[in-house]
Amino acid sequence: MKKIYEKSELIFALVWTVIYCALQSFANPLNEIVGTAYSVSAIFCILQTAILFAFLQRNGLLKRYGLCKSPIPARRFLYYLPLFILATRNFWNGTAFNLDLPGTVCYIVCMLCVGFLEEAIFRGLLFKAIAKDNVKTAIIISSVTFGLGHLLNLVNGSGAELTENLFQVTGAIAIGFMFVVLFYRGGSLLPCIITHAAINITSIFANETGLTVEKRMIFHLVLIAITVSYALILIKTLPEGQRANGNREAKG
Repeated sequence: MKKIYEKSELIFALVWTVIYCALQSFANPLNEIVGTAYSVSAIFCILQTAILFAFLQRNGLLKRYGLCKSPIPARRFLYYLPLFILATRNFWNGTAFNLDLPGTVCYIVCMLCVGFLEEAIFRGLLFKAIAKDNVKTAIIISSVTFGLGHLLNLVNGSGAELTENLFQVTGAIAIGFMFVVLFYRGGSLLPCIITHAAINITSIFANETGLTVEKRMIFHLVLIAITVSYALILIKTLPEGQRANGNREAKG
């Protein structure tokens, strides 16, 4: 892996993107064979998380990819209150238990790892690789790629329907935009990882009863309004020193 990374940071990011998407898709039919929901997915995600984190730690790359505390005070990020609101979105229509206990445990473990993996890959590796040449392009590609990656749910055996998947894609683009701004402006992926994992984990307790397309659309628009507004506020209120650091990195 180190040779690939040293040769091209972008290729390294793309390789990890392909591996992650391929293993996620491959795990779905295996979960059914094993008979426990998300069991194989959890194993694959744990292995990928351990390998990627070990690589970043061994090569002194944790800070570069935001696995550190932000140097900017939390008050400059409105104490991350919009993130807390977003983390509750799966409870807006009530709660329910949608899996048995083994499946729920496997799902939670899987989503904890997914929060790390997707942020480290899309907001960390991919964004940093492209931002060296153009930050704006990196923000767009990181956000859109993350959203479009959810199209795989239509064909990977996850059971997602077209309407549901469109909500996933557009919501992921909006959330991806917010997360990449958080990382670029604050230098830390930790708020993104925690929020991402929380949103994913709570989805297994979401109540789908009575959730019409119209109601889902309202919730979806609220989510997009919160994410985009928060991201734009952060862009406008960024400390000058952090903006200068970001511009120097983009030109370097």
